[in-house]
Amino acid sequence: MSRLIVISNRVSVPTADQPGTQGGLAVALTAALREADGIWFGWSGETGETGDLKFASYDGVTSATIDLPEQDVEEYYDGYANRTLWPLFHYRLDLAEFERDFQGGYERVNRVFGDVIGPHILPDDLIWVHDYHMIPLGWVLRQRGLTNRLGFFLHIPWPPTRLMTALPQHRRLVEALFAYDVLGFQSDEWLETFHDYVVREMDGSIGENGQVTVGGRTIRAIACPIGIDAQEFVASASSPSAIATHGRMVESSIGRSLIVGVDRLDYSKGLEERFNGYRRYLETRPDAHANVYLLQIAPPSRATVQNYQDIRAQLDALSGRINGAFADIDWVPLRYVNQGFPRDVLAGVYRAARVGLVTPLRDGMNLVAKEYIASQNPEDPGVLILSQFAGAASQLSNALLVNPYSPDDIADAIERALAMSLEERIARWKPMFENVRDQDVIWWRKRFTNSLMRV
Repeated sequence: MSRLIVISNRVSVPTADQPGTQGGLAVALTAALREADGIWFGWSGETGETGDLKFASYDGVTSATIDLPEQDVEEYYDGYANRTLWPLFHYRLDLAEFERDFQGGYERVNRVFGDVIGPHILPDDLIWVHDYHMIPLGWVLRQRGLTNRLGFFLHIPWPPTRLMTALPQHRRLVEALFAYDVLGFQSDEWLETFHDYVVREMDGSIGENGQVTVGGRTIRAIACPIGIDAQEFVASASSPSAIATHGRMVESSIGRSLIVGVDRLDYSKGLEERFNGYRRYLETRPDAHANVYLLQIAPPSRATVQNYQDIRAQLDALSGRINGAFADIDWVPLRYVNQGFPRDVLAGVYRAARVGLVTPLRDGMNLVAKEYIASQNPEDPGVLILSQFAGAASQLSNALLVNPYSPDDIADAIERALAMSLEERIARWKPMFENVRDQDVIWWRKRFTNSLMRV
């Protein structure tokens, strides 16, 4: 049996100190690594001189990490990955920074990964590279002489061709993807935008069964939507911690309907637009005051990048203005929390919420929407309000789909969700839960790796 080699920017395997802190993606990948006696390679998250790989093993899973010099972190991670590719791929050309040093650092670090990891790869290994940080890595490995089956999965959207061509040397980046044998995208929409680029900019052709040909090279590109560890999340919703959290939320709500949003603090998540939509609801439905409140959980991220500092300051100010305008002596309309919580605690919050408000401006998938569905009480489920621009919208079409840029659209959806009958809530929730259950993270992993093994 071939080993599975996973390569990503960061490594998320269990350790003796933190045995149970993984997310659903890490759970699926570590299970596969354990089955295949594989290795997970990546950056340690630490700065320092790049030396030999640091190997560690726990519970049958092996990880191997390297440190990166501070300059590499600034140019590769903070720079090209998070200030160039991330905003561009999320349709925020206005926030993208095009610096030649960023691109140089990005390509340099991918070459370093290839040089360090390459000697540890065996001829029969199956290699799975993850996300926008590592696009050139397959090309680097091919240049080092590797003939292994190589797969790449993009966890974020693929931008329209007109946006992609704004990237300096965009074709160089996309050509690197043709070193892989299989490409995976979160949805048909992102796959189609990739196809469009290939046809328009590379004079390529699209064949049957996902075949994409440019020049003399044919690869396979598939839509492969990621899921959550649904079974684990359902179990978490009934755990003692979740039950205790649910009780706390119900008690603190004092009979009011809870609307919940859970997002990493990022401009792509549409938090400012969400707050404005909720404010529109309060402005136009004064009779609803004191009967509802919004809990927004938004742990900070990428604190060294200026755009993320700006969005935090904007949301701090906006949440203060909303509460200042509408709060009463015994009611605060918006609870805004800048910290993260464990899965079992979130499961309890989700189950207590009458409405899950998931309104990113653009998202590759959005697993919070699936977590909310998995956490619901089947006999009394809440209502999911979901952005039409999230990858999850194609799978969770029974949600109330909204345009996150429209405050009135969000306000109308909140009103409809809070007034929805139990019968309709169950009818909407059930098919979404079946999708979340059946197309979970294990299904996703097997769908991709099976495609790669057939190469």
